[in-house]
Amino acid sequence: MKDVITIANQKGGVGKTTTAVNLAASLAIAEKKVLLIDFDPQANATSSLGFYKSDYEFNIYHTLIGAKNIEDVILKTTIKTLDLIPSNIGLVAIEKELDNLKDRELTLKKILKPITKKYDYIIIDSPPTLGTITINALCASDSIIIPIQCEFFALEGLAQLLNTIKLVKRTKNPELKIKGIIPTMYTSQNNLAKQVLSDLVRHFGSKMFVDINSEKKRYIVIPRNVRLAEAPSFGKPVALYDIKSKGAKAYNKLAENILGVKNG
Repeated sequence: MKDVITIANQKGGVGKTTTAVNLAASLAIAEKKVLLIDFDPQANATSSLGFYKSDYEFNIYHTLIGAKNIEDVILKTTIKTLDLIPSNIGLVAIEKELDNLKDRELTLKKILKPITKKYDYIIIDSPPTLGTITINALCASDSIIIPIQCEFFALEGLAQLLNTIKLVKRTKNPELKIKGIIPTMYTSQNNLAKQVLSDLVRHFGSKMFVDINSEKKRYIVIPRNVRLAEAPSFGKPVALYDIKSKGAKAYNKLAENILGVKNG
């Protein structure tokens, strides 16, 4: 059964794209059919999978304005079961393009309808705003994953995001759920990071992902990891760049949680 998941947080630099790309790759490596939608004008998810402007002519923007069918902009990646819909800086103009449309918040949901049954998971990488693009992503999704960096001001703006989710549930997408909160950029040697993690557990413990293959209750965190940071510059998810790295193992645990798959 398909699951459309938006990775969202209006705060920038929290690991949204890193999470979108590597979760999508981990699910695909687990032999699920996955579509990653780059819904951010910065197009970092697109380049993280090795695609650049010269590699494709059309992107998600062209489907939103009705110039292309959704099937026409899908790219095949180096992982057999992972497809990509790329983005481009031109996406910044979409708010004006959609301005006069009725139910403009449902534009993405409508254009995805012909292909949703082709995939087990559709992962949407949203921009660091709560504007029209992110609202479209939330309206098209079954659930949301919220990355939160383990640094100062980590919880800043979270209340605003939660209020936006409530508004979307009340007005456009009553089925939307918070799949979970994932702490990112965690360093166990850093007292501030440990404090932020403790705060997250205290306030949102029921919404956090746990390692289903651990005998003790362990919350999944994404560590600060050099290999994880290097992978995008090589156009690869970390699982293809260094499968043994801490970053790759963390995203594999997150995928296991979502799949409900236990080892052994």
